[in-house]
Amino acid sequence: MARLRLAPHSAVPRRIDGAWWPRSRNLLVELPLLIGALPRDWGQINGVTVNAEMWSASPGRILVANHVVRLRREPVSRDRHTVCLLSPARGRWDLLVVSPEVDAADAEYLMAAVAADVH
Repeated sequence: MARLRLAPHSAVPRRIDGAWWPRSRNLLVELPLLIGALPRDWGQINGVTVNAEMWSASPGRILVANHVVRLRREPVSRDRHTVCLLSPARGRWDLLVVSPEVDAADAEYLMAAVAADVH
């Protein structure tokens, strides 16, 4: 089960739509769990952009729930702690990624703060 906290739905666009706390730095294991935990109204995710420095090596595509998800690994450290999820029919969502090494109390605090943030 993915450790995920999403901000409440709002008509006002957000810079960060929630927080995700993966258990490892292995995208092949973590992304299917994340995508499976997303709300249905986010649509089918077909693209994911992550920071290459934060994650272990992975192929450019993976199969999740019988559809192909393209992985784009950015070498830029600017967005090191975010993941960008793309759905062609629904749009884009950005999640704060809490490092797997963060202890539970700090991770829960960060995730709750991001989900409660009002823009």
